[in-house]
Amino acid sequence: MTATVTTPGPRRARFLSKKAVLPWLFLAPGLLLALVFKFLPMGKGVWLSFFDVRPFLGDQWVGLDNYTRVLTDHRFQDAIGHTLVLGIGMSLGGIVAGVLLALLLEGQARSLRIIRTAVFLPVVTATAVVGEMWRLMYYPTSDGLINSGLGLLGLGPVPYLDNPDTALWATMAMGIWMLAPYNMVIILAGLAGVDRSLYEAAAMDGVSLWQRLRHITLPAIRPALGIVLTLAAIRGLRVFTEVYVLTGGGPAGSTDVWMTRAYTLGFSRNDIGGASAASVLLLCVTLLLTVTVNYFRKRGDVR
Repeated sequence: MTATVTTPGPRRARFLSKKAVLPWLFLAPGLLLALVFKFLPMGKGVWLSFFDVRPFLGDQWVGLDNYTRVLTDHRFQDAIGHTLVLGIGMSLGGIVAGVLLALLLEGQARSLRIIRTAVFLPVVTATAVVGEMWRLMYYPTSDGLINSGLGLLGLGPVPYLDNPDTALWATMAMGIWMLAPYNMVIILAGLAGVDRSLYEAAAMDGVSLWQRLRHITLPAIRPALGIVLTLAAIRGLRVFTEVYVLTGGGPAGSTDVWMTRAYTLGFSRNDIGGASAASVLLLCVTLLLTVTVNYFRKRGDVR
């Protein structure tokens, strides 16, 4: 006599199918919003970059002419140069300032928590509000906050935002002030994983502060620095609000960056095809830069 064994295959399959579908049901609203307001407009922008967009007259296919015209435009070339200078300066300055803030504010004391919260406020404040605040601080007369301080030293007033030689650097200073607290939080998370016994052993051996930072702290926070560097590279290329609020790309185009130039093409000159081509180029460069930074970061982690 043989016993028959029943397998709950269909019931288990139905259970697994419900379990697999349930997360997607929760994600569906967000995915739908992303599809409608992000991915479909992105695809439409790629499509329009190959056309001479003429509202009410019909779009005319031009192929790669928009890309050629944008890349050969001397003002767009200048904007790319400004973007690189501003992006590199903001990224490196934000990382260095973030590391210093993290080292200074590391600890479990309640007072440090309050200070860290205060330092983090620029990150949660709207960029437009921060830009307007800094624009008032840069006011080019002796009534401005910074120039009034310089007046006490017998200097100034300096027209920070009205001088083509200083406008880009003044914008960079505001960008560093905004990015440093964000980087600080990520680096603080990395510092939390450092083994404190290593510091105690190094102190007993008479190791200097710089050697402790170089051989203990920096290797421990390397993954956090990799994340910060990746995010900083992306933000550096996509800088827009800071420049638009402070200078609008002026004076004389000295602070015109990639995104402000694309904005000008699309909304001031009504060149939708050229603005779309500039945006697609920015997307491609951002993806390439992100992949490159991640590649070298993973190689560093393996080593």
